[in-house]
Amino acid sequence: MAHWPIGMLVLLGLLFAGMPIAFALTAVGLVGVVSIIGWSPALSLLGATFFDTGRDYSLSVLPLFLMMGNFVVQSGIAGELYNSAYAWTRHRKGGLATATVIACGAFSSVCGSSMATAATMARIALPSMRRFGYPDRLSTAAIAAGGTLGILIPPSVILVFYGIMTQQDIGRLFLAGVIPGLIGILGYVLAVKWSARGADLPVEPALPLIARIRALKGTAGALLLFVYVMGGIYLGIFTPTESAGMGAAGGFVLLLASGRFRWAALRDVLYDTMKTTAMMFFILFGALTFSNYVNMSGMTRDIQAFLEAFGGNRWGVILLILLIYLVLGCLFESLSMIMLTVPVFYPIVAAQGFDLIWFGIFVVVVVEISLITPPVGMNAFVLRSVVPDVAVGTIFRGLGPFIVMDLLRVALILLFPGLVLALT
Repeated sequence: MAHWPIGMLVLLGLLFAGMPIAFALTAVGLVGVVSIIGWSPALSLLGATFFDTGRDYSLSVLPLFLMMGNFVVQSGIAGELYNSAYAWTRHRKGGLATATVIACGAFSSVCGSSMATAATMARIALPSMRRFGYPDRLSTAAIAAGGTLGILIPPSVILVFYGIMTQQDIGRLFLAGVIPGLIGILGYVLAVKWSARGADLPVEPALPLIARIRALKGTAGALLLFVYVMGGIYLGIFTPTESAGMGAAGGFVLLLASGRFRWAALRDVLYDTMKTTAMMFFILFGALTFSNYVNMSGMTRDIQAFLEAFGGNRWGVILLILLIYLVLGCLFESLSMIMLTVPVFYPIVAAQGFDLIWFGIFVVVVVEISLITPPVGMNAFVLRSVVPDVAVGTIFRGLGPFIVMDLLRVALILLFPGLVLALT
C-alpha cells in the first residue's frame, strides 16, 4: 500500500504547526526516501541534492535579481513611477488608485517581489489617497492587488524557482509572463473603476499633453532597465543568468543616478540580498528533496491513475488543479504553494501534453490570487504592518473586484493559451 498519503498528512501537519517550509519539506522528503531505500542511500542522495544544486551556475540568477530589486527599492524610483502615472490619470475618477496599480506594475518589472512592491507602494501611495479622501478599503485593495504583479511580471523570483524545479528555460518563462502581466494591470484598473462607482472621489483638472509627456521622464530609469534586461534575453544577447548580472549592475547605476547612494544603503542591500538568498536556497533544497520522495513513492503515478479513472480529460485535470490551488490559496502563502505542489503536478501536466511554460504562468497567476485572499493573503498582512491603523478585514473587503478580475484572467489563459506563448 502506498504510504505517500501519510507523508502528505505529516507535511501539512508540520506546516500548520508553524515549522518553516524549508525544514518541513526536507524532513518529510528525507524520512520518506529513507522508508523506501534506507538511511545510507537516502543521506547520500540528500547530500548530493544540496551540494549539486547549491553549486549550480544557473542558480546565481536568484541573488542577482534580488540584488537588482533591492537597488531599485533604495533608488526611490517607485515614487517617480507613481507621479508619472498620476499625471495621466488625475482627471479620471479614482485616478490615484489607478495610478497606484499602474505604478505597481511598472515597479514589479524591476523588482520581482510582491511583498516588496506592496510595502514600497503603500508608503508612497497611501498617504496621497488618504489626503484626497479615498476610503481605506479602496486604497489598500489597490496596493495589495497591484503588489501581486511582482511574482509574474519579469524578472520574477517565483518563475526562477519554477524553472529550476521543472527544468524549463527561465528566459522563456520571463517572456511568457509579460502579456498576462499587462492583462493583470488592465484588469486591476477596471477593478478600480468598479470599486469607485458611487464613491465621492475628487477629480483634478487634466494636465496639458506636454506636461504629461514631461512627467514620463520619471519612468525612464525603470523602462531602460526593463528593456535592457528583457531585451537582452529576447534578442539572445545574453542568457537569463547573464541578464541577472546586467540587471544588478543596472540597478546599482540607477541608485547612483538617483543621488541616494549611501554606504549604509549598500550595506543594507547586500545584507538583505544575502539573507533572502539563504532562505530561498534552503526552501529550494527542501522542495527538491521532497520531489525525490514524490518520484520514488509513486505519488505522481497514483494521482495520474486517479484522474484517468474520471475519464482522463486533460482540461478536466487542469480544472481540478485550479480548484486545488484556489483552496490551498486560503491556507498557504505563494512560495509555499509553489514548492508544495509543483513537484506533484508538473509531471502529470506534462503527461497530458500541456506546455510546461504555459503551465508555469498559469500556476503563478492562480497563486497570485492567494496573496489577496483570506485568511492568509500575505499582501494584506504586509499592508497591515505598514499601516497598522487599518484592519485586515477592511483590506480583504475591498479586494473582491480585484479577485474577480484575477479569475477572469485565469479564464482567458485557459481559453487562449497563445496569450502566454506569443512572445516565446
